[in-house]
Amino acid sequence: MGKQPVRMKAVVYALSPFQQKVMPGLWKDLPGKIHHKVSENWFSAVLLLSPLIGTYTYVQHYQEKEKLEHRF
Repeated sequence: MGKQPVRMKAVVYALSPFQQKVMPGLWKDLPGKIHHKVSENWFSAVLLLSPLIGTYTYVQHYQEKEKLEHRF
């Protein structure tokens, strides 16, 4: 009762250099996907964006105040 060799076929996957649709579903309906993610997680988006927008607004106001400081 010896072991008999079994022939197996190898499957080789390759991407053709002429293939144009590598990731077609990634860019399909991108604005809709972004809207869906933001509408699902609006509270997290607000918590993320509020400090960024607040800091940017503060810096812009401070720079403008610094520019006009010599006038008074």
